[in-house]
Amino acid sequence: MRPGVRVLALLVLLASLLPPAAAEGLQHLSGKTMGTTWQATVVADAADADRLRDGIQAALDEVVDEMSTWEADSDISRFNRAPPGTVQVMPAGFFEVLQAATALSADTGGAYDATVGPLVNLWGFGPDGARDAPPSEAEIEQVRLRTGWQKLVLDAPSHSATQPGGLHVDLSSIAKGHGVDRAAATLERAGIRAYLLEVGGELRGRGRKPDGAQWRVAIEHPAPSDGADAPRMSDIVIALDDLAVATSGDYRHFFESGGRRYSHTLDPRTGRPVTHDLASVTVLHEAAMQADGWATALTVLGPEAGWRHALRNDLAALFVSHDGSTFSTRMTPAFMRHLAAP
Repeated sequence: MRPGVRVLALLVLLASLLPPAAAEGLQHLSGKTMGTTWQATVVADAADADRLRDGIQAALDEVVDEMSTWEADSDISRFNRAPPGTVQVMPAGFFEVLQAATALSADTGGAYDATVGPLVNLWGFGPDGARDAPPSEAEIEQVRLRTGWQKLVLDAPSHSATQPGGLHVDLSSIAKGHGVDRAAATLERAGIRAYLLEVGGELRGRGRKPDGAQWRVAIEHPAPSDGADAPRMSDIVIALDDLAVATSGDYRHFFESGGRRYSHTLDPRTGRPVTHDLASVTVLHEAAMQADGWATALTVLGPEAGWRHALRNDLAALFVSHDGSTFSTRMTPAFMRHLAAP
């Protein structure tokens, strides 16, 4: 998980949830994690607020300890620097995410690939910092030798993975969603049956507010009148009831060189930024981890191949594409079923 690389693509409508003082029966909790923030609005007694806040924070801290490439002692960092042939037993949560990542890679023909980190770094979107010109063809092909999801060998019975040598796994495009699910499970084990939980723009909601109202969130997307870097709230509102939502987009992270725009969204199959006109994809799913991963995968696949893939898999997805000086949107039938009533 790389701090600050994911767009805050959804905004919890806390203003409507929390008038001047916290609404009766609603507790607002918050903290920091993964280089961003988390917040939760839960239906609970005020006396339970500190316990619930500590539980969420502990769950998210565990995800960081397991899957943050920014932590030298994390499980993922130890795996990435392990010698060739090393077998490492993973914590259950980490192994679950690895399995989900490899399954998504296989399903999309490699459009999703958790080993793409070295290429992301090469193109100036990783920890080595930005660049003002694209890498050479030779540099790209050299780094591609260190990537490839098929090289990641997992053994389910032992919850282990084998390091083939030089493979760098980065789960930032799916681990945050897993963190949302893990925090939600913590709330549910504590007896909470209604909540809206957000980590760095990815949300999961369950149940209803004390007055019976749904948890409602509005989708954020670029505002052409204000420039591509300026988001606005759209009129697309989703009701989250046992549902999670995540967005992946290219309209804030890119660089320009020689009159060409290079997106931070890389296609692992080519080792280069995508060249299609897709600006963002929002996905709804019962699991935030799946919504997170699918949003990235569909963004790489693009407006046509991604659309067809979403329809084949009955995915609830919203596609926003560049259309000259403005943006066009289209929703899959599954997405339309979740639109909130006016």
